[in-house]
Amino acid sequence: MKRAIMAVAIAAIFGTGVYGLAASLSVTSASLGAGSATVAACQSTTINVTYTPTYTSSLPGYDATTVTLNGVDESAGHCQSKSYKVTLTGAANASLGEQTGTTGTTGTGATEAMTFTGVSAAAVTGVQVTITG
Repeated sequence: MKRAIMAVAIAAIFGTGVYGLAASLSVTSASLGAGSATVAACQSTTINVTYTPTYTSSLPGYDATTVTLNGVDESAGHCQSKSYKVTLTGAANASLGEQTGTTGTTGTGATEAMTFTGVSAAAVTGVQVTITG
């Protein structure tokens, strides 16, 4: 009985300490931590993502080969010359493939295209686009 009471007491002490550490984590637009924060976007309009499937006999089936970002505002003061990352996701939000690049300087309504290999179009359930810089 003494061991059980001692175990509960130790668990309570360590549990409180871990909770206290987790509660002290914070996140801002300039630092990484646990939580979420709103950061400024480089454009106010929506970027549309499309992909073109290509038949691949080795699957067999279709690959999501060419992924295109449409409507990127590449003008000065917006998304011009910024790094981007595009991740195709599948079941349970698992990454199926990732491509990176840098936006151009062509102005508003620009298009960025990238090529993926070995990503089954049937497995794609989502896409994540991150523009930084």
